[in-house]
Amino acid sequence: MKHSTFHTTAAALLAGAACVATIRPGPAVAGEGAPAARRHSPYQPVSLPRQARAYYRLAKGIDDLHVRSTASGNLIRFSYRVADPRKARPLADKRATAYLYGEASHAMLVVPTMDQVGALRQTGDLEAGQEYWMVFSNKGNPIKRGDRVSVLIGSLHIDGLVVE
Repeated sequence: MKHSTFHTTAAALLAGAACVATIRPGPAVAGEGAPAARRHSPYQPVSLPRQARAYYRLAKGIDDLHVRSTASGNLIRFSYRVADPRKARPLADKRATAYLYGEASHAMLVVPTMDQVGALRQTGDLEAGQEYWMVFSNKGNPIKRGDRVSVLIGSLHIDGLVVE
């Protein structure tokens, strides 16, 4: 009795599986099953916590750090104000190569060098209270507004900045 029940159940399952396997899905309706567009949050991310700003001011001699994308997005401008010129000296070192690293895209941007102008960054003697800048080439727009980036200049690392 158990043997025939087993065969009947197995036959029913196989028949059901065969029916399901022969059904083909119909054409998809436009918009159905398409991935939803990524929504952006209306809230602005915190660029740097208060403790990080205090650390960069006391240990590295810089404050008022900003990373801004240009209108076209092809250039990204990093600006900072010097609080202590002696501690901020690595930022003005011509021999140190400056990089902007995108944490999400893993893109490493460099400061472009123009034939007649030179590198698009300020170097030389730093003065306390003055604002300085450097521009990074963002060709292909791998880094966008709202992305977190790090600035690397020699041994100086400035992490967790948000592109405005």
